[in-house]
Amino acid sequence: MKKYVAEMIGTMVLTLLGCGTAVFLGCDSAAGVVGTAIAFGLSVVAMAYAIGGISGCHINPAITLGVALAGRMSWKDAFGYWGGQIVGALIAGALLLLLTKTVAAPDLTQSLGSNGVANAGGPGGAFLVEVIATFIFVFVVLGATDSKVGAGNFAGLAIGLSLILVHLVCIRLTGTSVNPARSIGPAVFAGGQALKDLWVFIVAPLLGGALSAVVWCALVPDKEAN
Repeated sequence: MKKYVAEMIGTMVLTLLGCGTAVFLGCDSAAGVVGTAIAFGLSVVAMAYAIGGISGCHINPAITLGVALAGRMSWKDAFGYWGGQIVGALIAGALLLLLTKTVAAPDLTQSLGSNGVANAGGPGGAFLVEVIATFIFVFVVLGATDSKVGAGNFAGLAIGLSLILVHLVCIRLTGTSVNPARSIGPAVFAGGQALKDLWVFIVAPLLGGALSAVVWCALVPDKEAN
């Protein structure tokens, strides 16, 4: 249970700080894009060193799926992680809504930092962007955390930096999900089009995470499951 609570807290922090930066800084300028990308990356780094020793700091259902498919965790734990991650993201979404209603700073995204498909040419383009971006991100996670060939104590830093890079590329296209929980939390409270497009940002990242696990396992066929 402690692992699931840790995932809830970690996902709440990631969603609140990452999406919160987008909400109050905006992503219409280069500075806003860079600032939001850094906020997401640093949130991952911070949580990796805060809860990594408890849960491994997935804080992302796509990562959890990739790890489970790679044989590094049980499916029972995977479902527990998913539950904690979604609850954490919903708490963050509620807090973002509360903040926009009680502080003077407006929601510059007008959707609590939710993802969107318009700038990617519609659902199909956004789906493709998210599959590719999530594949790259989760592939880095699987490699950096591998017990035999991974980055050890520097894994959290490598993962956080890769998330910054992915955001820099994708923010203007989809708002960058690569994380179904991060998308669910704000969309539920933003409603409207964000909620209608939510399926893209659940299905595409999960597919990208699954593909990364398949490729990683093919590269390391003799790897023992933990």
